[in-house]
Amino acid sequence: MKAAMRAKEKARLGTIRLIMAEFKRIEVDERIEIEDARALSILDKMLKQRRDSAQQFQQAGRDELAAQENLEISFIQEFLPAQLSDAELTEMVDAAIAGCDATGMQAMGAVMGQLKPKLQGRADIGAVSQMVKSRLVS
Repeated sequence: MKAAMRAKEKARLGTIRLIMAEFKRIEVDERIEIEDARALSILDKMLKQRRDSAQQFQQAGRDELAAQENLEISFIQEFLPAQLSDAELTEMVDAAIAGCDATGMQAMGAVMGQLKPKLQGRADIGAVSQMVKSRLVS
């Protein structure tokens, strides 16, 4: 935050302040201290909200607002762990399916339950869910 202030990067500073405000709001509302896993889930949620907003702005022809959301997405991603490649993701999904001895859609919850903590902040959970569905159906 201080580095953004010193560099006079208003957009980055604004995004960092949004993140800090969200953390503080949750700490006050729930009377808890936010640990790393919870921080990752909060950042994931913020990322998803901004992606949805950017998509809606794009569809409405509001390119300047979509660009602002995309800029915030890039700043939020700096605080998340490195994203997994498709090959790594496929390998983890296959291992989870094999580990659960999963067959059919009934095993979807078990497989996702096993994957979600490992992938938090490292992959889009919605895309992973689609990948698991396609693997379980075929």
